[in-house]
Amino acid sequence: MSTIKGKIALVTGGNSGIGYATAKELAAKGATVIITGRRKDAVEKASAELKVTGLIADQAILKDTDALVNEVSQKFGKIDILFINAGIGAFAPIEQTIEEQFDSVMNVNLKGAYFTLSKFIPHLNDGASVVFLSSNSASMSVPNSSIYSSSKLALNSVMKIAALELAPRKIRVNSVSPGPTKTEIMSKFGLEQAIIDQLNEGMISQIPLAKMGTAEDVAKLVVYLSDEAATFITGSEFVIDGGMML
Repeated sequence: MSTIKGKIALVTGGNSGIGYATAKELAAKGATVIITGRRKDAVEKASAELKVTGLIADQAILKDTDALVNEVSQKFGKIDILFINAGIGAFAPIEQTIEEQFDSVMNVNLKGAYFTLSKFIPHLNDGASVVFLSSNSASMSVPNSSIYSSSKLALNSVMKIAALELAPRKIRVNSVSPGPTKTEIMSKFGLEQAIIDQLNEGMISQIPLAKMGTAEDVAKLVVYLSDEAATFITGSEFVIDGGMML
């Protein structure tokens, strides 16, 4: 039986993709869910659809995180589930990468995620669950992905150290590392559907299960790790990529 009902859950970047699917799954299991995002219109739309609380916060801006912590703690008290999901990517050869690309990815994926955890630690209930969204690219060497892969590899290191530091409070910290997942991210890049289909076919050819994952697949794993069924799991990275890394 799920023990999610009645829990307070915060999902960063919850207005789309994996964050949206996870917020939906948590709400369906009876959690009180808060989602965050950078774009007011997107957050308002998603929160209305999901019937959850939506708050505007850019994970790359620490003053936004401070404001988020204050608002959440005042309105909801301490939280039980923290899914640090918000992230961005930039892909280019190392030789052609510019400082702005490096900073934008690291400020969201590493610095922003790090300080989201740091600032929420005093506002986590003992026995809470923290899950980082990482990526299977953290363990793969793919051309043009140096910044993104590095940000996720570093995030996994933070996860393991946080698991040790928070263990005395029975707070569990884990990461989920998806492979190719069906979300609207490709469309956001402005790519035509034919090109998206071609890219998807190329990725599927590298996956033993011969299919892409879905946001719902990842969401179910995040929710499992947040349930009391997973109370003996901490400091672990869970790869969910259809065998791609094999």
